[in-house]
Amino acid sequence: MTDQTDTQMAPPARAFACRLEVELAPIREMGQGRGGTRRIIPIIGGTVAGPKLNGTILNLGADWQTIFDNGLAQLDTRYAFETHDGALIEIINYGYRHGPQEVIAAIARGEDVPHSDYYMRTHARLETGDARYDWVNKMLFVGTGMRKASRVIVDLYELG
Repeated sequence: MTDQTDTQMAPPARAFACRLEVELAPIREMGQGRGGTRRIIPIIGGTVAGPKLNGTILNLGADWQTIFDNGLAQLDTRYAFETHDGALIEIINYGYRHGPQEVIAAIARGEDVPHSDYYMRTHARLETGDARYDWVNKMLFVGTGMRKASRVIVDLYELG
């Protein structure tokens, strides 16, 4: 038997699962909290489309953000979607968005900024009680995203 403690393991594979196009209501500013400026962004709908998941994002949930003094946005979302065949799937998505001050200011004004000009990454946990989609209960997902004026777009990848 060989000792494999010094052997580097292969990185996890990833497979594109779906694109989330999340429609947002106007930002609700809460003001300064314990760790930064707090705000709530209601999630009011959208679409899920991809090779593994398809459906409609429901009008419920929100992104509970904390904005730190250095411009880092901590993203903390919880919402749900209904698949094209009637399953309900919850999404808990947590991540960060940051970039140069002028880019973040342009995003805040609702301007379209190329997603390559800033960092927006998430990790997501999906959950359902529908047996047809039980596989999502056992997988981790990572996402790359971009912020638009009234929506967020996130490409989710299943980690294998």
